[in-house]
Amino acid sequence: MAQNENLAELSKAGVAVWLDDLSRDRIRSGNLQSLVDDFSVVGVTTNPTIFAAAISGSESYDDQLHAMAVRKVSVEEALRTITAADVRDACDLLAPVAERQPGDGRVSLEVAPGLAHDTDATAAEAAHLWWLVDRPNLFIKIPATEEGLAAITTSIARGISVNVTLIFSSERYRAVMDAYLSGLEQRVAEDADADLTQIASVASFFVSRVDTEVDKRLDKAGADPSLKGKAALANAQLAYQAYEEVFSSDRWKALEAKGARPQRPLWASTGVKNPEYSDTLYVSELVAPGTVNTMPEKTLEAYADHGKPGTPVQEAYDDATATMKAIADAGVDLDDVFRVIEDEGVQKFVDSWDELTDSVKEELEDKA
Repeated sequence: MAQNENLAELSKAGVAVWLDDLSRDRIRSGNLQSLVDDFSVVGVTTNPTIFAAAISGSESYDDQLHAMAVRKVSVEEALRTITAADVRDACDLLAPVAERQPGDGRVSLEVAPGLAHDTDATAAEAAHLWWLVDRPNLFIKIPATEEGLAAITTSIARGISVNVTLIFSSERYRAVMDAYLSGLEQRVAEDADADLTQIASVASFFVSRVDTEVDKRLDKAGADPSLKGKAALANAQLAYQAYEEVFSSDRWKALEAKGARPQRPLWASTGVKNPEYSDTLYVSELVAPGTVNTMPEKTLEAYADHGKPGTPVQEAYDDATATMKAIADAGVDLDDVFRVIEDEGVQKFVDSWDELTDSVKEELEDKA
């Protein structure tokens, strides 16, 4: 099968196509390889909910679970052993992509989200997972909570590539970019000859959840219905404007001269939640050079079938500014929106993690 034209065109426009789903069956069946070959997929992010469904719904994990049950391995160790094995295999599958396109060919594995407000524990687990998977094209996912920012700096300074997750506002995004640059600067300060070329990072800016929360508040305020479905895109477009500003600064240029790579914006949560909106909305309207769009398979297939690029992000800044002002003027407290959805985002990750832990525990008991 030839490369899908719509997705190939998206890639040519500078958008790296990633999948937000991984399972052992997807790797072993050849499905992931076919998405790389035919659908321009050049990266994967993992998700505890998907892992939980995969482990309880597939026989692919049975032998490994049985061996660990017999050895009486703890649930936490079993969970990490299983997920690390899948991520390692996916890293190996994507290694040719990483060689061809440094920065892509990446697979993300997250620290336990219950640590989101503990800087030292997050940094320690990031280092452990980096060691455990032991692949250069790995990303460790660290949440962009205030406590997570220092852990990002520490991890980057240690040479660990990081996918910063759960970013909702441009203000927090600027703090994330600062944490990345600080980590690179720290690494250079500790070793003037440090190799920065192998360190990569993406900043996962969440999209659809912003519309879900803002639309609800616009309805409550009796605001102009034409404002609905606009906040998420405007918010992301202004984040890209911030990215362009930071990664053209003198501070960045000094690091770039030492071989550093920019931290790319990654559009996350790009599956459309409201059926009244186009199913490719958060892909079509977020086309910009040097970005990543990590999609659920359903969104990937929708874009492959009928997706077309909309207005380039760099041409949307004035409209985006006006949109966010109109939403604030309609009575929506945007600072509160971002605070609420960050708290909800961390809690959803914790709930998914608990579900994954329960799934592994049940499977270990069954296989004992």
